[in-house]
Order: sequence, then structure tokens, then C-alpha cells
Amino acid sequence: MKQVFKIVNYKAIIQKILVPTFVLLLLTSNTAYAQTDSAKKEEPAEETGTSLIAPSIEFITVQKGDNTIDLKTALKSKIKGSFIKLPLLKVSFFHINGTTETALGFRITDKNGKADFNIKADSLKTDDEGKLHFKAVFAGNKQMDAAEGEMTIKRARLEITPIKDDSLLTVQVKLIDIGTGTEKPVPETVLGIFMHRLFNPLKIGEGTTDENGEASIEIPSNLTGDEKGNITLLAKLDENETYGNLEATVTQKWGIPLSDKMESQQRALWSTHPPMWMLITFIILMLVVWGHYIVIVFELFRLRKEEPHQA
Repeated sequence: MKQVFKIVNYKAIIQKILVPTFVLLLLTSNTAYAQTDSAKKEEPAEETGTSLIAPSIEFITVQKGDNTIDLKTALKSKIKGSFIKLPLLKVSFFHINGTTETALGFRITDKNGKADFNIKADSLKTDDEGKLHFKAVFAGNKQMDAAEGEMTIKRARLEITPIKDDSLLTVQVKLIDIGTGTEKPVPETVLGIFMHRLFNPLKIGEGTTDENGEASIEIPSNLTGDEKGNITLLAKLDENETYGNLEATVTQKWGIPLSDKMESQQRALWSTHPPMWMLITFIILMLVVWGHYIVIVFELFRLRKEEPHQA
């Protein structure tokens, strides 16, 4: 019986030694395998090309009363959901007649991303339909794609004539088509009259041309002008499908003179000099309020002096 007990004990001891050893070997082999995998060099990630900024160009033309044409552009781009103006970029202007493309010049955009180019209309040749075709091109750079805009307009002229009849002030506006070489009135077209201001023109009226291409618009007599009473009136045709934008200006002494010199104003509630009665009332009220504070402080000091002292 003692031999059997010893054999059983030996088997239990062997099992207790071999099983942990086997488990330890398995863990060691897994760790070594994991180390060899982690030591493996990672392949470098493929370089992705940076996307260029895609600008947009707004291009309009304005035919003016002095027989010139303004080519106006604005460059901007949408970045992270908001439009950003693009300054200090070169915009080139071209005149296209059939298959011939003639360079007119270039401009650099200002801080607002705008570039304007003025050209004499007589130096340009129209096509068979009396139209002019222009193109504005931004060639792009290392950070931005190229962009271009095109405009086709028909030659026209806008005339403005001031008329004063006693106390009635009016302007007569006339729209003429000159694309075919002969003057032809343009009827049933809405024209606006504006007054020149420092930032944006102020609209003061509008009218529709008759069969002679003319419209008469009344001008208010209470408009403020410069120190001599001069006002600049502007007749405009905006975003017409055939003629684009047209402008004509005239200066008349129809305004109320307004000097820019510093002058002392009368005493009033809305000025920096209040009326005298208001100033006196304010001073009296302040003296009464602060007088109460002075009396209270004086009484406190007097009570403190009258406080009995301990023997």
C-alpha cells in the first residue's frame, strides 16, 4: 500500500510541474511571435497630392455715356464653407471677334479681389450682329486653378438730359441701340435714376421708355448736395440680357448746399450742447444729492466725537 501511495504522489508532483511549464512555454512563444510582428517595418503611406483652390470669377461690363466700356471682375473662392476674396492676382482681358482673340491688357486685383479695366468703345470692332464679346482670364498659379469668364453685349448708348420747369425738376433719359451702325430707340425698358453718394448710389426714381426710347423722371427738390448745391444724377440700366449694364451721369445745381466746415450748432436735445434750462436743472439736482451725502458724513463724525469715553 505504501508503494501505491508513493507512485500516486509522484504522478501528482509531475503533473504540477509539467503543466505550468507547458503553459509558460506557450506564452513565451506567443510573445516572441508578437515581438517579431511589431518589429516589422511599416510601409510608408502613399503621399496624397494637395488639392488646389478653385477660384470663381464674376465678370460684368458697363457701357458708359462717354463712349467707354468698363470691364469689371471679382475673384473669390469658397474655402471651408465661406467665400474668401482673392487679392493681388493678375486678370487678363481679351476681345474676341470670330476666331480672332485680341489681348486688351491686364489688372491686379485689389484687397477686395476686384479688378476694373476701361477701354474706348471706338477701338473695338463689332460682329455682324453689332455685338462685342469679351473674356476675362485668371491663369492660375501653384495654389489655385485657372478661371475665366465671358460676356457678350450689344452696343448701345444711354443719354440723360436735365430739365427745369419753374420749381419742377425732371430728367429725360433715352436708350439708343447703336450696334448696327444706325441709331435705333429701345422701347419698353425700365431705367433707374440714382444720386451719387459716398458708398453706394441712392435710387430716387425709375421710368419705362416709350416707343421713342425716352422716359421722363421727376427729381425731388430736397436733396442735399455739396457746398455749392451740386448733385450728380446717374441713369442706369442693370443686367439687361442684350445690352448688359449701361450708365450715364450729369451734374446739376439742384441740391441744398451742405458745407463740410465745422460750425457751432444751436443748443438742442439732439446736439452736444444741451439747452440752458436742462443744464441748470441737472446742476441743481446733483448739488442736492451730493449735499445729502455731505450732511450724513458730517453727522457721523459729530456723533463719534460725542461718544462717551471709558474712565
